[in-house]
Amino acid sequence: MKAAILTDTTKCIGCNECALACKKVHHLGPDEPRRWDREDGLSARNWTSIVEGPHHTYARQQCRNCLEPACVASCPVAALTKTEIGAVVYDSEKCMGCRYCMMACPYGIPRYAWDQPVPYIRKCILCYDRISTGGQPACTEACPAKATIFGDRDELLAEAHRRIAGTPGKYIDKIWGEHDLGGTSVLSISNVDLSFLAPQHPAGNAPLPKTTAIAMDAVPFVFTGVVGAMAGLNWIIRRRMKIQEEGSDE
Repeated sequence: MKAAILTDTTKCIGCNECALACKKVHHLGPDEPRRWDREDGLSARNWTSIVEGPHHTYARQQCRNCLEPACVASCPVAALTKTEIGAVVYDSEKCMGCRYCMMACPYGIPRYAWDQPVPYIRKCILCYDRISTGGQPACTEACPAKATIFGDRDELLAEAHRRIAGTPGKYIDKIWGEHDLGGTSVLSISNVDLSFLAPQHPAGNAPLPKTTAIAMDAVPFVFTGVVGAMAGLNWIIRRRMKIQEEGSDE
């Protein structure tokens, strides 16, 4: 099974129960807004949010858990991994805080826990621990309007196509996440254009990891070069200090 979420914005009532359930299940504390935060409701303590769109519609904002995630491809220490059921998960013990994933994500999703002594990346992981044991994400379980549902990706795509074909004129003829940048595990159908959720989203359906691969292949060599240069500089400085000490002794 390739797990996925389908959100139908025409059913969303903006109650925010999905976001509250996410915070409760993942033990996320009260948010601390900062002036540099994006105005999409996400933060290190908010992994999903409801964003008001055109014509008083509501849309979910969260990690798309891409099929070929750019964040995974950009991480030099494999702190982010794509699981067999579709969720993109994060290992804080491997993370070195480089924030390459934040720069690589075309949707601008990963957030940094700036207020923590040892900051980590935070984002939706599709409730991997729950779905891997037969459950469902907290957000889909909590939705009172069934605006967001959980299931197999292929089955949810079929359901989305049925809804679009069954009620002509109700939806834009597009499933967000079906093909975008290689496809995602978070799908949406809507009566309004959802591009406002990712204003910097690059065009096309080609997966971004193919673009980042060349740069990331160079990381080990650059890292080795930097380490070598720093070691050489350290030797020169220590050598000069030693010569100065010997001169002062004379």
